[in-house]
Amino acid sequence: MSQRSDQPTPAAEPSGPYERLGVAADASFDEVQAAKLARLDEVGDDSMARSRIEAAYDSVLMERLKARQQGRVSTAAKTASQREQVAPPPPRLAVPSLPQLQLPRMAAPRLALPGLALASGRELWFPLASAGVLLLLLLLVPNFPADLVLALATAMAVINLQWRHRRFLAAVGWGFGLLCLGLLLGAILTAALPASLPLGLPLSPLQLQSLPALLVLLLGALWLG
Repeated sequence: MSQRSDQPTPAAEPSGPYERLGVAADASFDEVQAAKLARLDEVGDDSMARSRIEAAYDSVLMERLKARQQGRVSTAAKTASQREQVAPPPPRLAVPSLPQLQLPRMAAPRLALPGLALASGRELWFPLASAGVLLLLLLLVPNFPADLVLALATAMAVINLQWRHRRFLAAVGWGFGLLCLGLLLGAILTAALPASLPLGLPLSPLQLQSLPALLVLLLGALWLG
């Protein structure tokens, strides 16, 4: 009479590397690595079992490496490639467009020469009276400075031109230009006359040179309209 043994029959050892790791053949690399770590935790300090798990893991890696070299792609690799194709592209960052700055249009300055028109009213008697007083000071007062006469005459011309044109900078420019023209004519006149003073008047060369300048300033104040 045969006796039945009460000892349990040991389970058959898995033969393939995938079975030893407990993963499918189409498992991804992350799943294989996770299964390896889980199996190592299960066996604990059993060196034989740990070496078999490591060998199975190496076999899986070698098998997949050969498959890649031979041009065979596993199901897991195909699935990962399909996921990359299906995955939507990352959203583009919308950069706000800069507002267009419209620069104001600058009008080109117009250089218009004033016409010739005789002044009337206040613009007529003011330069005549001012120039008459300055001329008397220049001729009758020998020690009266000629440069002061020219300065007052230039101020008279600028004021009168400002009244007529309503443009202060233009009036200043024309006044300075008239003064320079008058001094130039005075210098030419002084060089052309003899050393003796004309008409027997006690005029210095500077006073004689100031006479054309005073006349030019008066004419400009009266006629530049």
